[in-house]
Amino acid sequence: MTDLPTVALLGTGTMGAGMARNIAAAGVPLRVWNRTRAKAEPLAEAGATVADSPGEAVRDADVVLTMLFDTDSVEGAIREAGDGLGEGTIWLQQSTVGVEGAERLAAVAAELGLVYVDAPVLGTKQPAEDGKLVVLGSGPEDARTGLAPVLDAIGARTVWVGAAGQGTRLKLVANSWVLTVVEGIAECLTLATALGVDPRQFLDVVKGGAMDAPYVQLKGASMLAGDFTPSFGLDGAAKDASLILDAARGSGADVAFVEVVQQHFARALEAGHGDLDLSATYLAH
Repeated sequence: MTDLPTVALLGTGTMGAGMARNIAAAGVPLRVWNRTRAKAEPLAEAGATVADSPGEAVRDADVVLTMLFDTDSVEGAIREAGDGLGEGTIWLQQSTVGVEGAERLAAVAAELGLVYVDAPVLGTKQPAEDGKLVVLGSGPEDARTGLAPVLDAIGARTVWVGAAGQGTRLKLVANSWVLTVVEGIAECLTLATALGVDPRQFLDVVKGGAMDAPYVQLKGASMLAGDFTPSFGLDGAAKDASLILDAARGSGADVAFVEVVQQHFARALEAGHGDLDLSATYLAH
């Protein structure tokens, strides 16, 4: 592999589009593909080559990066790439797929002769656009150097956490915190209103103190303003809640609050809010 690997990025949605722009801006040769081509076409102006199929995108690529919705969509795209995948190609799998999903995709990589690197990210749409994601890398040590130009382009830092699959496990832990915080904010604001308290006063009294966090002010203000522009979609958050519960049950961990979060997210999905930000759980309270 040269200093600047040729990258094929499959999936140019909320996260993938920003990542692609930053990879291209770093001068890394890039091809992109998306099931809905219209979502990928604007990336041509950023310097990416838009492919009509996964096979076309991955042909002769050094690195194949997947940023898709779930395990099925990731596996489907990789298998659709077919003969375009070369033996020993690095598969940089950055979608959130859960423990069982990561194991399933590792098996697919072994079947296809790919080097599997499990590297989900922390961050939402804006950090993806700004190149400020945190990458939770896990996989073979000898693949890491070649990935550096790609990971440096998309992230503020990369944390290597062990063998493939450990990145996904840490991502689930981190996302359990994100979902817990967002649901907690929604409940606090709902309780304030029910008790006849201006919910803005809750945000004011915790601001800047030990009880505060950037997410508390960001999501709390969005909820009160009725601004649910998707940064981390509710549908994806609900999927992740299920992945967290599956992993917890498989390991014997008690995560009762995540079960409540999942129930509330399901209620918001049933109310038709799946295409909004995860903070739209507030609308279902």
